[in-house]
Amino acid sequence: MTNKSLSIFNQLRPVTVGFDPIFDRFERMFDDDFFHAPTFNTNYPPYNIVKTGEYTYDIELALAGFNKKDINVTYEDGTVTVKSIQEEKSEDKDVDGVIHRGISKRQFTKSFSIADDVEVKSAELKDGLLKISLERIIPESKKAKTIDVK
Repeated sequence: MTNKSLSIFNQLRPVTVGFDPIFDRFERMFDDDFFHAPTFNTNYPPYNIVKTGEYTYDIELALAGFNKKDINVTYEDGTVTVKSIQEEKSEDKDVDGVIHRGISKRQFTKSFSIADDVEVKSAELKDGLLKISLERIIPESKKAKTIDVK
């Protein structure tokens, strides 16, 4: 972690309550191992994060050439991970009639950090685009309320 990021976290911790998990997550992100991990530096597969409503989001990944059995989507400990599944192939290149393979179907792992109040609603693969739908759920305790002064 850099001295600058450490300084920011150290300044914010004493004036906040209950944000320790968020600070811990950011500290892990600034950790040298996180930025040098091979899955972080890759741009494959390309993706979009789209705000579709006031509290809804979609993560879209371009997965041309993949089908449902080729990918695995998991949600664990505040992280959505999309991973390709290794399929066993014959060494014979023309088994399926393909003479030239220009559509990449390489192995990948792509992870996204999700806030604690965001739920993963669904994942759908259609026309080469994987769409993971998310919704921010605001509990009653976090909604604005007026406090009567007595």
